[in-house]
Amino acid sequence: MKKIDVVTLGCSKNLVDSERLIGQFKAGGFTVAHDAEKPQGDIAIINTCGFIGDAKEESIETILSFAEAKKRGQVKKLFVMGCLSERYEKQLKEELPEVDAIYGKFDWKKIVEDLGQTYRADLINERSLTTPGHYAYFKISEGCNRSCSYCAIPLITGKHQSKPIEQLVQEAEGLAAKGVKELQVIAQDLSFYGLDIYKQMRLAELTQKIADVRGVEWVRLHYAYPAGFPYNLLKVMNGHPNVCNYLDIALQHVSDPMLKIMRRNVSKSDTYKLIERMRKDVPGIHLRTTMITGHPGETEQDFKEMLDFVKEMRFERLGVFPYSHEEDTHAYRNYKDEIPEEVKQERANAIMEVQEKISLEINQAKVGKELKVIIDRKEKDYYVGRTEFDSPEVDPEVLIPVEGNALKVGEFHTIKITGAEAFDLFGEAVNG
Repeated sequence: MKKIDVVTLGCSKNLVDSERLIGQFKAGGFTVAHDAEKPQGDIAIINTCGFIGDAKEESIETILSFAEAKKRGQVKKLFVMGCLSERYEKQLKEELPEVDAIYGKFDWKKIVEDLGQTYRADLINERSLTTPGHYAYFKISEGCNRSCSYCAIPLITGKHQSKPIEQLVQEAEGLAAKGVKELQVIAQDLSFYGLDIYKQMRLAELTQKIADVRGVEWVRLHYAYPAGFPYNLLKVMNGHPNVCNYLDIALQHVSDPMLKIMRRNVSKSDTYKLIERMRKDVPGIHLRTTMITGHPGETEQDFKEMLDFVKEMRFERLGVFPYSHEEDTHAYRNYKDEIPEEVKQERANAIMEVQEKISLEINQAKVGKELKVIIDRKEKDYYVGRTEFDSPEVDPEVLIPVEGNALKVGEFHTIKITGAEAFDLFGEAVNG
């Protein structure tokens, strides 16, 4: 049995895990397909997500669909790994007898050895990229030391563990040598980077070092934490043209009562000062954030404060999650999930309605400008690309007609923006 299907669910951090595992399999002579529409292999490995209710449901449904494929003889063996099985291993073994083996999030060595090959520790930086070859997700740490009331991630991944700067620079050099031009730097908590192994925040230094790697044209930062934010990072962002003026920082709420209940260790005043400083020190920065509606204790006044905050701050990118009551979290143990689901969703919809108008106005302000764009793919009649202000899959894309524009996928082009919608831009190549 030398053919494997790997299916990745959840976040980009899971995707990096799958890529590393696929690298191990290929080194052992396996043929591997990732996220194939139909099972093609002898063994299927589902890398699950267990973050919130919807993600857990998707993971279970995917496992069940592959269990049916196994019954039909399309798959011989079914393995499950990742966050869901790390958190619910016992329950999954009891309720899903069709699954041949269940592994935790970090049981790669056991998975590899159970398939009859030797785990290669020397391949620590080797990955089989599942993204287009010109960009890669770049995970700099595991785990989280925060204690946010609603979040189950520390229960799954454990304490924060930074990867050494030297190892990460080597990984960046290896990716650049393979043609990767854009690094999507990710972690559960970027802000904490370095504190555990260097006893001080080293995110700014790390960012500078990977930005200096030859061939890396864009470095984009995802998932910073507002409390204890490393302000020296802003100087690096402003001083290095290949560090994108983009930061994903999850704020979650803004009213002081809710920030306290949510154990965010930051105040409303702190939040305003942080955003003001970011926009002052990095002119033109595009901020992506997320909000949570319906956390236990959220009143109409708390929600109104959040809605007014979104209107006032005019975030370039914003998403909303209705609160999910996750077992064993602080909120689960100490509060009742008493806000009706429809109210949570109504509040989320109200925020997104405001954000859609803001996004449209921000995009319309780009019309007429010439921007550097990376072309991700060709899709029907359009080339599809992104500016430095846009992360893959979650942010606006730039659509350029194929007719009259000779562009190359994986390359940077100067694009003049000719039109805008709330979540997409339209353009044409300059001298293209």
